[in-house]
Amino acid sequence: MTNHWVDMRNTDCALIIGSNAAENHPMSFKWLTEAREKRGAKIIHVDPRFTRTSARADIYVPMRSGTDIAFIGGIINYILENNLYFHDYVVNYTNAPFIIDDGFDCYDNGVFQGLFTGYDPEKRKYDQSTWKYKTDAAGKPLKDLTLQSPRCVFQLLKKHFERYDVDTVCSITGTPKDLFLKVAETYAATGTRDKSGTILYAMGTTQHTVGSENVRAYAILQLLLGNIGVPGGGVNAMRGESNVQGACDMGLLNHVLTGYMGAPTNDPAYADLAGYLAKETPKAGFKVNTPKWLKSMLKAWYGDAATPENDFCYDYLPKRRAGRDHSHIGIFEAMYDGEIKGLLIFGSNPFVSGPDAAKETKALEKLDWMVAADLFETETASFWKREAGADPSKIKTEVFFLPAAASYEKSGTITNSGRWIQFRWKAVDPVGEAISDLEIFREIGHKIKEVYQGSTDPKDKPILDMTWDYPEEEAALLDAVQREINGYDLKTGKLMPKFADLRDDGTTSCGVWIYCGMYTEEGNKTQLRSTEDPSGMGVYPKWSYAWPANRRIVYNRCSADPSGKPWSEDKKIVWWDGGSWKGIDVPDFIVKYGPGDAEDKAFIMKDDGVGGLFAKMADGPFPEHYEPWESPVKHPFSPVQFNPVAIIWDTPMNPQGKADRYPIIGTTYRVVEHWQAGIMTRNTPWLAELMPEAFVEISKELAAEKGIANGDVVTVESARAKVKAVACVTGRFKPFKINGKWYHEIGLVWHYGFQGIAKGDPANRLTPHIGCANSQTPEYKAFLCDIYKGVK
Repeated sequence: MTNHWVDMRNTDCALIIGSNAAENHPMSFKWLTEAREKRGAKIIHVDPRFTRTSARADIYVPMRSGTDIAFIGGIINYILENNLYFHDYVVNYTNAPFIIDDGFDCYDNGVFQGLFTGYDPEKRKYDQSTWKYKTDAAGKPLKDLTLQSPRCVFQLLKKHFERYDVDTVCSITGTPKDLFLKVAETYAATGTRDKSGTILYAMGTTQHTVGSENVRAYAILQLLLGNIGVPGGGVNAMRGESNVQGACDMGLLNHVLTGYMGAPTNDPAYADLAGYLAKETPKAGFKVNTPKWLKSMLKAWYGDAATPENDFCYDYLPKRRAGRDHSHIGIFEAMYDGEIKGLLIFGSNPFVSGPDAAKETKALEKLDWMVAADLFETETASFWKREAGADPSKIKTEVFFLPAAASYEKSGTITNSGRWIQFRWKAVDPVGEAISDLEIFREIGHKIKEVYQGSTDPKDKPILDMTWDYPEEEAALLDAVQREINGYDLKTGKLMPKFADLRDDGTTSCGVWIYCGMYTEEGNKTQLRSTEDPSGMGVYPKWSYAWPANRRIVYNRCSADPSGKPWSEDKKIVWWDGGSWKGIDVPDFIVKYGPGDAEDKAFIMKDDGVGGLFAKMADGPFPEHYEPWESPVKHPFSPVQFNPVAIIWDTPMNPQGKADRYPIIGTTYRVVEHWQAGIMTRNTPWLAELMPEAFVEISKELAAEKGIANGDVVTVESARAKVKAVACVTGRFKPFKINGKWYHEIGLVWHYGFQGIAKGDPANRLTPHIGCANSQTPEYKAFLCDIYKGVK
């Protein structure tokens, strides 16, 4: 999320793709509506289904699920062909002029074969050694500022996307040509000094085997148009939960520590702290400070036990198994194979939300024990009670259920999609014996420390040395944790004022370096609620605290030209004036360097200091369209049908559906009346009344073919399972014409299970155990199925 939500009021055009923002993220749409009313901004919505967002958009464009890269690639090609890119921005703030190594050549007689240089088909992995810049004798990247060299990134990008012509793109996506051209023309108009466009996306983008490359495609589009780092611009994720951003920041993702520092593996290169830092610390860019961040985190976790002599307890960090997948899918595959014996599950309900949910339910039966914490008894906590396929007498898993507190029954911070860390006070006390997650984990930590007290076994040292002296009283506990996250100057005992002051000698602590500065000696800044806006642009610098460093728009050096003059006075946010930088936002660059200085970098977190049109991703340096794992469509301009580096789980209960048996494209989504896996909203009478049953939306054309009427009970079947649903025959879905043939797509809401007031079959029984090649986010949004009337 590059820009905060209020900043959407400053946009001239919003491209919403993979998101039903008006329904699922209505506050974002509030600011887009203001932009339209006050600036004449246009709103474009791209989606396979006509939604409430479509109804409020200026342009609605249908697009087949799983074809985002083809669609955006077509816009990129349109911009490059017609010279509509923001030339001065592209030359100065992206790697477009950089020359790429001669070894990178992914063409056979000038024809792209669907793979990039260095592919190993046995490992399903790329050797990326040629994906690099060509350098001079001093090791500095060579550039061609004219952008004419055939080896520069700009020309390679142009060549890569020239295949994405309008006719081909529309034949892949099913988008009518006139509408596609209207979108391309409208959005390309933001590539000028005085305009900016924003892209809003959500799970419709990321829940694909090319999900990360979908986002990369958006980033390339925005960099070409000069829409990164400017008011009203950015690539902006609409988070599915109010605190998804905060959860990621805290290191809950399997591959990162707090603040997005890489998590070590058992690879010998990570054997000690020096090895870790050598691997994870670049030679340039702001991430050269990784040693300060990591050591300060270790001091927060292990206190006095973390010293320079013992590598600050680096050995205590768990090491992931190199080459092993530790994502949601990987964990449940290991669970199914009997490798995982115990599971703690908090605020999650994979019986409903997990991909290939029937398999994941079977995996729960392989556990010795499971602890579930939630407000109501979830389907996951009571999986052994399910009507079909369960024999409790044969399920050995011992289940413990802990009553938890709802968000309004506890105080604490959440971090929203705009990176705002906001404190929320408790509205009411939790009922019965329910307590907050923070209190639950405090108690678990105390008990574990108590059990291991006095142990002399070296493997128990991480538990014995872990700092866990938290107070019992709820408010004091919360305050102590916030202070620990912010960090201390251990020489003075005072709270750290900013992350730039963290040190690598063990004299500072900080639980999450990007949060340093949220709670200082001046007070808890997450509780700020000032509506003062000196900018008039919606910055509100004293409303909550935005990481990093209370910065509201990241990469904001890009809002001014290389001389420091804002591209547009209308969107003036930082500027060079009288020998120093001034601005209405916290600069996202090193202010001691003025315009023209070699260290005046617009993208300080990157070692080359520029935005990456060419970048190293698992599946390629440029986004390439590949069909979903299950697709009825043959890839029209590449011999490689499916993402060549995505992990294919060739395991039991994960069969791949074929188009001859399952000819219909399926996708999943949610409705505003229910929240996530539904355990809260399906237990709320008035919401259960509004959306009482699981339903599937089908087009009028498909309904006529299948003899299905609105309100009929139908069965939707994939290669993995069958689910029952109520048919909603609607004009919101239309058939797609792909390569001259008509294809149907249907959509299912996924909130339902067998618990609560509103009940129904989980739609995710249908979805496969397959995920994004980079993140392993499951591919919920495109799979094959069939539908028929009645229950069979």
